[in-house]
Amino acid sequence: MKENFDKCLEMLLHHEGGYVNHPKDPGGETNLGVTKRVYEEWGGTKDMKALTIEDVAPIYKKKYWDLVKGDDLPSGLDWCTFDWAVNSGASRSAKAIQKIVGANPDGVIGPKTLALIEKQDIKFMIEEFFKLRQDFYESLDTFETFGRGWTTRNKETTDKSLSLVQ
Repeated sequence: MKENFDKCLEMLLHHEGGYVNHPKDPGGETNLGVTKRVYEEWGGTKDMKALTIEDVAPIYKKKYWDLVKGDDLPSGLDWCTFDWAVNSGASRSAKAIQKIVGANPDGVIGPKTLALIEKQDIKFMIEEFFKLRQDFYESLDTFETFGRGWTTRNKETTDKSLSLVQ
């Protein structure tokens, strides 16, 4: 839902935390959840340690929220879709939604996918989304290192998503 972006961004930043540069994280140097590569592609020039919410909010809006059609998704589904888009890519998150509703999983949420979403039980969709997300995490080689955190994040996001369903 359009009015949910600011709240979803706030929840996302809680998950993402501050500056990290873990040697086993394929994303590399990251601050407020934005990787150095993404920030520099966006045109950013600040030192990664100096990033602020004001620096990253437009990136999240354009590269993640807008790509998964956050404004058009029902409350709750918007949050879990956005969170996974940031964590694993907008296309992967969109394909999960498409798989759940029986749409062509092309990774782009469009009018056909949105029409199919309207016919669904949103709580069921969120629960299915949790399963697909968890299966993906458990398939990764880095699950041993990061799996506990991903699992906690997935569970927290799902619980909050379910509470947001109207």
